[in-house]
Amino acid sequence: MKIDLDGPSGSFTLPESTDAHGFLFVAGGTGITPLRSMLRHLIASGDTRPISVLYSARRPDDFAYGPELKRFARRGLIALSMTVTGEANAWSGDRGRIGLAHLNAALPSRDALTFICGPPSLVEDVPPLLLKLGAAASRIRVEEWG
Repeated sequence: MKIDLDGPSGSFTLPESTDAHGFLFVAGGTGITPLRSMLRHLIASGDTRPISVLYSARRPDDFAYGPELKRFARRGLIALSMTVTGEANAWSGDRGRIGLAHLNAALPSRDALTFICGPPSLVEDVPPLLLKLGAAASRIRVEEWG
């Protein structure tokens, strides 16, 4: 049987080359999935520019790839900040939605390349905050899932 395949396609991809002075990945829930592949590619390629990951989830158990991300952070490969937006009695980390303070602390440089993926509210709220911090609109990439 003959099979016709296409893809991958889309514009939410890591460019083959960039002059960015770092990378910021902002994820909500399962929005971490496409960001994880970009992150892993940067690490595997030996890219030495700073990489920050801001990741929010409703509950601590909802962090997909949490152990892997924490391992990357322990090895000094990424700066990782995780925040819980819902009820979590045993959570001792950050709480609440990703906001200006989180972004300010995580943004590697004003000309970092930023990728944002998650629920519509995250994708809508984060770019204006990055612009407030002096990030260039041309360096902010968003992908929305619904």
